[in-house]
Amino acid sequence: MYAFLRTPLSGKRLSILKIILLSPVFLFSVLAACGWGEKEKSRPNFLIIMSDNQSWNHLGAYGDPVVRTPHIDEVAQSGVRFTHAFCSSPSCTPARAALLTGQEIYRLGEGANLWGTLPLEFKTYPDLLEEAGYRVGYEGKGWGPGNVEASGRKRNPGGDFYKSFASFLAGNKTEGKKPWTYWFSSKHPHRPYQVGSGTRAGIDSSAIRVPSYLPDVAATKGDIGDYYAAIQYFDQETGRLLEELKKSGEFENTVIIICSDNGWQMPRGLANLYDFGTRVPLIISWAGLVRSGRTVEDIISLNDVAPTLLELAGVPVPVSYTARSLVPLLSAPQSGRLDKTRNFTVMARERHAFVRQHGLGYPGRAIRTHDFLFIRNMEPDRWPAGDPPLFGDVDAHMLHYAAPTKLYMLEHRDDPKVAPLFHMAFDKRPAEELYDLRNDPDQTVNLAQDSRYRKTKNSLNRQLTAYLKKTNDPRMTGEDLIWDKATYYEPRDFTPRPSEQARKALHLKEVYDYRK
Repeated sequence: MYAFLRTPLSGKRLSILKIILLSPVFLFSVLAACGWGEKEKSRPNFLIIMSDNQSWNHLGAYGDPVVRTPHIDEVAQSGVRFTHAFCSSPSCTPARAALLTGQEIYRLGEGANLWGTLPLEFKTYPDLLEEAGYRVGYEGKGWGPGNVEASGRKRNPGGDFYKSFASFLAGNKTEGKKPWTYWFSSKHPHRPYQVGSGTRAGIDSSAIRVPSYLPDVAATKGDIGDYYAAIQYFDQETGRLLEELKKSGEFENTVIIICSDNGWQMPRGLANLYDFGTRVPLIISWAGLVRSGRTVEDIISLNDVAPTLLELAGVPVPVSYTARSLVPLLSAPQSGRLDKTRNFTVMARERHAFVRQHGLGYPGRAIRTHDFLFIRNMEPDRWPAGDPPLFGDVDAHMLHYAAPTKLYMLEHRDDPKVAPLFHMAFDKRPAEELYDLRNDPDQTVNLAQDSRYRKTKNSLNRQLTAYLKKTNDPRMTGEDLIWDKATYYEPRDFTPRPSEQARKALHLKEVYDYRK
């Protein structure tokens, strides 16, 4: 077979061959011919295991030498590890909405905002799989945070809620055997962490590498250690899910997907278009399709999960999708960069939280290639991290629970070693940012005004504009911009109350009102 694939082909014959070979129908036929049983020939199940606010590189499988994630690492060894996976937005609600609908966030109306709603007109992949005969369930956060009822939906866009994977699997036996999709949406490693939990979990904080955009001090290392402890708990949750799956006898016919929704809750992380807010782990394993131990370096979007599941289930992919199926990458035998057209991704943000006067957001668009990140900040006169002094878009929302790294940076903002990091994280930013990832992986040196990079910036700017127009971004097409005016469904955020520790350390007043 491999010898045949190596035979030179060109033109129309090659295109037809690719279509045939990458078709799930063809793949299933090959598996059947190789002696697979009836169960393996049936449509696969899907188990999506998602962490909450975890950056891509904080797993053993991604080379982190400190955090211990044996269960996730085992799945990576049996499947495909994607090294350049990005969410559509560095914010929970829109990132999850984009995953569910296979579309960019700016196409989803109020679905582009945190604590918004996902309009009923946008069908999710669980809806489509259910119509095709699948049982659909989720556990934990699912889509959110937001208001389900305001959209006219009768349930979370993620499907029917279950208290546990075991109860979902048990229901499948009593309701008649069907293929299924289940989304386990963990609350870890979302803040708040238990301060000191990293030490109690045996994490050696002295071995932790602090990225150059954060202060390399004990407070930061301890904070990261506590974050690692939460990731290790997520790994334990993953282990329990895999054990239940194996007990059910469905393991061999289940596609396992492990990912996060967006990056970690640190300054320049969550709610930022830098890698630390948008780059996520993505691991996919299935004995029926995926050769074990592979690494794919193509740039892909978390949105690509929806068309992938639909294709594997034999369900037509809606024409409205801007995402593309990962099946060709999953079925390929080799590692590395496989598809030359997967050389960039576009990300966006609108209102992450109610952290500026009158509920204004901080809109931005970005394009990420293997070598560069270009960001367009569309309202540079606004505070990117939220209005001072709370800077609520960064780290712990509105300082209402422990946030050691953020608090340290705010307390020591005048320290010469901390001041540059404080300004990068909290100060206003220019309309354009450009980072050379080959020389600056931590994205700390903005080259947008460097004449040596003018050609690169202009090229990326044109490419970004073309994609936004092609995909009907209202900020490009002149349509009404609703996001700053859209309802925000968490009224507690209108009048935040910082923690006592934060108030004393920063001399803050007790109550702020962001509606005025």
